[in-house]
Amino acid sequence: MNRIKAAIAEDDFRVADIHEKFLKKFKEIEVVGKSLNGEQTLQILSEETPDLLILDVYMPDMLGSDLLPIIRERFPKVGIIMISAATDRAFIEKALGYGVEHYLIKPVNRERFDEVILEYIKKHSLLNTRHEVDQNYVDLLFGNKMEKAGKGPGLPKGIDEITLGKVKNALQLKNQGLSAEEVGNEIGASRITARRYLEYLSSIKEAKAEVVYGIVGRPERKYYPV
Repeated sequence: MNRIKAAIAEDDFRVADIHEKFLKKFKEIEVVGKSLNGEQTLQILSEETPDLLILDVYMPDMLGSDLLPIIRERFPKVGIIMISAATDRAFIEKALGYGVEHYLIKPVNRERFDEVILEYIKKHSLLNTRHEVDQNYVDLLFGNKMEKAGKGPGLPKGIDEITLGKVKNALQLKNQGLSAEEVGNEIGASRITARRYLEYLSSIKEAKAEVVYGIVGRPERKYYPV
């Protein structure tokens, strides 16, 4: 598996270490560098060519927001997630204008951080798989997948949004049939928990289930991404 290379630009080394710890939870991601200012950030981008940059706004030599046009000119393919205490609307508008993936406000909620990283991993995986380009594929890339007809805005009891995202991500990344036990191993949950989420995805047509027979003829239920 080709791991996603990530860099962290943060002037507080303690915060940078926390973000690195968060990222190391994801086996799909490898942290290739940390920088304390804008100059170091550009150097890491040049030398390590990361796929993803975690970028702060306030740095000692220049604003992260002022780095955006330079980064987009020199490193147009890098994904950027901004994390900052800055809530000035001008910073957010600039982030949107330069194609920043997400903007997280400090102090960062760990669950929200995980959600954002999972979304990025899924998008990166989709862009790097051979997939027919149709509306469903484009909707997945742009995060515009419509709610299923009849599905309310809330999730049923026993279904957590974060865990559901992990299960969906596991199916998309493997892009092959997985058993409940295999999905459980991928997300660090029990087979019973994984199966509950897989059956829910199957019920709303976001996964499909098939019964397959192993070498000894024992039937096993496999789940596939839709």
